Amino acid sequence: MITGRFTVLSKCTINEVQNKFMSHPFRVILFYNFSLIENPQAWVDGDRGLCRRLGLKGRVYISGEGINGTLAGGVDEIEAYKKELRSRDGFGDTEFKEDACDTVPFARLIIKIRPEIVSLRADEPLDPNTEGGARLSPAEWRRVMESGKEYVMIDVRNNYESRIGHFDGALTPDVENFYDFPKWLDSAGIPKEKKVLMYCTGGIRCEKFSVLMKKKGYGDVNQLHGGILNYAREEGGQHFRGKCFVFDDRLVVPVNPEDEEPISHCDITGQPCDMYINCANMECNRLFVCSEEGARQMEGCCSDACRQNPRKRPFDPEKAYAPFRRWYHYFDASFKSRPEAGRD
Repeated sequence: MITGRFTVLSKCTINEVQNKFMSHPFRVILFYNFSLIENPQAWVDGDRGLCRRLGLKGRVYISGEGINGTLAGGVDEIEAYKKELRSRDGFGDTEFKEDACDTVPFARLIIKIRPEIVSLRADEPLDPNTEGGARLSPAEWRRVMESGKEYVMIDVRNNYESRIGHFDGALTPDVENFYDFPKWLDSAGIPKEKKVLMYCTGGIRCEKFSVLMKKKGYGDVNQLHGGILNYAREEGGQHFRGKCFVFDDRLVVPVNPEDEEPISHCDITGQPCDMYINCANMECNRLFVCSEEGARQMEGCCSDACRQNPRKRPFDPEKAYAPFRRWYHYFDASFKSRPEAGRD
């Protein structure tokens, strides 16, 4: 059983788009805005109260540089949140990437203050509003890919994200965290006169990494505006292979309906697979690519050692293996309501 499926929207008529969204009762929104927030704690308190009143779940990170969030809930409630955020000074231009789904793909609501809304840990301040690369619309991005001209394309995501899906010809750095990218760039050997294209899930990581590349002397730096999710909606995911990793209970969503074949393989069986699960051993909890057959063989664990660990979560092969669902769905509602069940 796969819940909370992502609705891929290619170039459709207005009626087709409306029909696809009307068939799903919930919405997921991804958003960010680099706009000064003088009192982040007041924002955290206000946003927490607003989201609780609206019954929304998800994650929102707030800092002095702005806001970054993913929220899910009912259609009217999501619209109310969008309206409220855009009503605040400096946030009227906030863009939202919106998907339709069958269930709310979060177990709880998390709203936190962070030093950065996306952590690059650069040695100097980076201002995406004034120093970043050129933002290419999905249509412009596709035209560059199909132009036949030379460029270097960088997947500005972690290795476990690009493993299951990426654009044709993209460099997929073997890094585990976004803040590892500056070190990777220093050793990548990319000529500074080359045309650079970069992309990520929703656009926010490119906002900062493009600034860093410009500061390091790269002249022609371009980023996919709105990221993979926006490209999937507007261009049907053309030239994208595999699927897209997302940071909610769905974990993996399709991008190109014409090319959904897995490009990765199950860590247990080696068969083609692009489904992630968390190791059932509570002391491990490793996120790994696993087929249904692999999950049954290892009882939801990533290794024999984890399978034999006494702290292994209960595994029901008829219920526990659900692609794109996080580890806490192995348990009942009473467990999921505990504070530890929604940990990051």
